[in-house]
Amino acid sequence: MKGTIVLSHGLESGPDATKVSALAKVAEACGWSSVRPDYRDLDATRSLEAIGARTARALASAPASGRVVFAGSSMGAFISGLASTQRTCEGLFLLALPVGIEGYPVAFKAAKVPTTLVHGWHDELCPVNATIEFARARGDSLHLVDDDHRLGAHVAYCAELFRQFLNSLD
Repeated sequence: MKGTIVLSHGLESGPDATKVSALAKVAEACGWSSVRPDYRDLDATRSLEAIGARTARALASAPASGRVVFAGSSMGAFISGLASTQRTCEGLFLLALPVGIEGYPVAFKAAKVPTTLVHGWHDELCPVNATIEFARARGDSLHLVDDDHRLGAHVAYCAELFRQFLNSLD
């Protein structure tokens, strides 16, 4: 195996969600193993403190050594970025990223590693302009699609971008 991908689902989702499942299939086909932590027990609290616990769970899911990529959707993208600042990783693949969470005192940050973002022009939860500014400031690869927060019409597109992203890490 080339390494491990930690795939983090969104807030109202689960480890078998459509997008993370599609990314897991791509990871396997590209020679990476993947883990999909289950955050549903933490998410049920609807507490901002759960963000720290989610990040800790993502980090605990990563192996102690070897190559790691953090990937996620929505809240999963947010905690993937936070986790990347606490554990060396090869890259980040972030879908529908919220660059800020109302009431959460910690500003979003992410390691300066190869990063690809996919965001919907019509994202009703995470303003597209904030993601554009985040990607611009870092020089990250950003793909904007005609979709909403769920990116439901672009799952196959996201999977293909993920394949390209993983291949670029070789």
